[in-house]
Amino acid sequence: MKDLVVVGTSLFAEVVRDYFHEYTDYRVCAFSCHEKHKDQEEFCGMPVVTIETLEQHYHPDKVAVFVAIGYRKMNKIRQATYEELKARGYSFATFIAPSVKIWSSNRFGENVFIFENNVIQPYVSIGDNTVLWSGNHIGHHSTIGNHCFISSHVVVSGSCRIGDNCFLGVNSTLHDGLTIGPENLIGAGAIIARDTRAREVYVPNATKVFPKPSDQLEF
Repeated sequence: MKDLVVVGTSLFAEVVRDYFHEYTDYRVCAFSCHEKHKDQEEFCGMPVVTIETLEQHYHPDKVAVFVAIGYRKMNKIRQATYEELKARGYSFATFIAPSVKIWSSNRFGENVFIFENNVIQPYVSIGDNTVLWSGNHIGHHSTIGNHCFISSHVVVSGSCRIGDNCFLGVNSTLHDGLTIGPENLIGAGAIIARDTRAREVYVPNATKVFPKPSDQLEF
């Protein structure tokens, strides 16, 4: 068993703990967060220590860490925490669900978390500190940058290049061969058919409410 500190005290961090315990030989021994965010001494029955004092409790030579922080601020909060701990000498765990087929041509960075039911085709590369929630399709020869968050049921067609710090919402689709600029927010259900520039936002129209209530329909 290898000791692991999960950085974060959110629902995501709780889920991460369960996946590491269920499927790996890591043993989560503590959670961690910055002092300004600490509002409890325990989380999920385990101690919470501040990032500022982490070495005093869990030295980089003794544990690995996983930064389980979500996508707020275009993933930059997770990025900053990851880079801070990397500079202090910590090593990072990566989790890929056992059901995910891994090809010899795939490349994965550190502090990557890939949930079940992701289809990752040959020659796909995924950068550091990137999260793929469940049920995505990542087409062959595509590259996903660092510090990205790919929500569920996203389709990335073949030979796409996704820049750093991107967020792709549920059921979004990229046509093949596209380049997605850094810090793009691709909203749920968006269909992207051309290259994008840095920091662009794509949000499709939401489904309209029908003018009659359900009890007045012949349904």
